[in-house]
Amino acid sequence: MLVEWWSIIPFALMLLSIAIFPLIPAAAHHWERPRNQLVLALVLGVPVAAWFIFGGDATAVVHALVEYVQFIALLGALFVVAGGIYLRGDLAARPLTNTAFLAVGGVLASFIGTTGAAMLLIRPILSTNSERRHKAHTVIFTILIVANCGGLLTPLGDPPLFLGFLRGVPFTWTMHLLPEWLFVNVCLLATYFLLDSRAYARESPADIAVDEVHKQPLGIDGKLNFAWFACVIAAVAFLPSIDMHAIEEGHAAWTAYVPWREIVMVAAATASYRLTPGSIRFGRNEFTWAPIQEVAALFTGIFLTMIPALKYLAQVAPSLPLNKSTFFIFTGGLSSVLDNAPTYVTFFEMAAQLPGADRIGNAPGVPAVYLVSISLGAVFCGAITYIGNGPNFMVKSVAEKSGVPMPSFGGYVVWTFRYLVPILAGMVLIFIEGGLLLSVLGVVIAAASVALSGLPGGRSGTGAAVSGGEG
Repeated sequence: MLVEWWSIIPFALMLLSIAIFPLIPAAAHHWERPRNQLVLALVLGVPVAAWFIFGGDATAVVHALVEYVQFIALLGALFVVAGGIYLRGDLAARPLTNTAFLAVGGVLASFIGTTGAAMLLIRPILSTNSERRHKAHTVIFTILIVANCGGLLTPLGDPPLFLGFLRGVPFTWTMHLLPEWLFVNVCLLATYFLLDSRAYARESPADIAVDEVHKQPLGIDGKLNFAWFACVIAAVAFLPSIDMHAIEEGHAAWTAYVPWREIVMVAAATASYRLTPGSIRFGRNEFTWAPIQEVAALFTGIFLTMIPALKYLAQVAPSLPLNKSTFFIFTGGLSSVLDNAPTYVTFFEMAAQLPGADRIGNAPGVPAVYLVSISLGAVFCGAITYIGNGPNFMVKSVAEKSGVPMPSFGGYVVWTFRYLVPILAGMVLIFIEGGLLLSVLGVVIAAASVALSGLPGGRSGTGAAVSGGEG
């Protein structure tokens, strides 16, 4: 089924709604309700689905719905399990302490998933910083590092890499991306440390005094939930889901219709929910369903309206100038506004049609040089907007429920283009383009971006930009 450029209008309207409605005072209150978000998602998404069904391409709708269920099942399971673990204590919210939190989260993200790591750490990070006035920047960098850039090293870290694993990419292959992972995350941690040092210097002496007094050592409640985490991780690593390929080919056994992976994940989440004492989940963690409801509502519309967007991309792909750098640019650019999992798959399949040695994955495989660019673009660039990766909205929602004013959609993009994009540009020059001169230029760009975050004044200043209402 061929589509025209105008078929992406519903998707564009969906993105504009997410960006604009929170900025309109008369609409913001109504927009915050997941029910209203779902209504808009269905108004925009259902006609697109009906068009494809009656236009003879019902398979595309089925694929989108199956991927949506898989996506929400994974995010929901990790959200529920993480909500049963309470990290006790209140450390002094010094810059080094906050940076250590983010560094630990960046490591955990590759092994328990970006959603699991983000949901596990966002509440203790907010609790530690509760006495501080300037803390929205801490939430933003939690999204950048823990909810996105940390999840590069294993297929468990981010859904796009898991889809690559299902297509034959060896489980340990992503460990080859350790240098890129280290470069980006160390630069982001250094940037955050400088920003937080300046923000800390602007806190009132009274707030700092209260923060220093109200300290408690760290401890963990709800340890049983680590077993449920292990169940979810094992399900992702070892169990199949619905085998759409076998079903479409007409040779599927009855087992191909059973979402084994999602059944185990839902069972683990249910056990976590029922067996975790309410005093931990609802008392200390102040658990609410609002963040996952918001994600589920918005991504209903995103998954449906992006069907023609992905179709149109596949149509124009042969005319795109594809090489190792443009694979990163196209995959990354689209992963920032489309869900990064189907975007990864689209470019994975495109790269499989190109010549090249050292091929990775099921036959015919993808040239490794292209797979590196696709993987980096999908994971790192999912952080550029709130909708690039599911945990982004969840972290934002948890922070806002805790009383931290977060930047608008556009305001957040200003932050990422100021602090993340220059680092990614440096990474591309060093690790993808290569060569002495370009590598030196990449180091200069990344180093300058980090250094400028430590200077007073300008966009990187600690005034309104670093206070609760940045953006």
